[in-house]
Amino acid sequence: MAELSIHPATHARFDDLSLVIGPKRADASVCWCLSHRIDAKTNLALRGPERGAHMEALTRERVAPGVLAYDGDEVVGWAAVAPRAGLPFERSTRIPHVDDQPVWSIWCIRVRPGHRGEGVSHALLAGAVDYAASKGAPAVEGYPVDNAGERVDLTMAYVGTRRLFERAGFTLAATTDAVSGGFPRVVMRKQLATG
Repeated sequence: MAELSIHPATHARFDDLSLVIGPKRADASVCWCLSHRIDAKTNLALRGPERGAHMEALTRERVAPGVLAYDGDEVVGWAAVAPRAGLPFERSTRIPHVDDQPVWSIWCIRVRPGHRGEGVSHALLAGAVDYAASKGAPAVEGYPVDNAGERVDLTMAYVGTRRLFERAGFTLAATTDAVSGGFPRVVMRKQLATG
């Protein structure tokens, strides 16, 4: 395996992004990592190709919607990262605010099949933190499951695990009322700068 590299998911990398988070069928109304990025009404309204078009527009903005991992020239994963203030998490009744810092959130880590178990999720999490820091984030949060080492269903594993975040230097900041895949979710926080 070549050394993994992490890059912002800019418009120039949209084709690679679509390989990781786009559905297999162009008319499918799933994924594109939008359900936790936009409000529920808009998420339900975007159908088929509109979902990809919405994500493509996000890649044209000043702040990329996340980061991509590469093994050489092959894209192998994605992590969504953005300021919490612009996400549904900002208004969540299940994921509490820890304090008033303008934190960034990491809520989706996706590794392409065939590349799991190769450290891609660790590289993605570190890259997402670095990207947020480069944009001035004072702290970064994640909302992984606290699975106590139990197996997490792959369809729900995108939120990450408490252990993954702990290995990246995050600490437990709060418990939540949220559950994913049958496991409680927690708020993990990594302080980047004095808030």
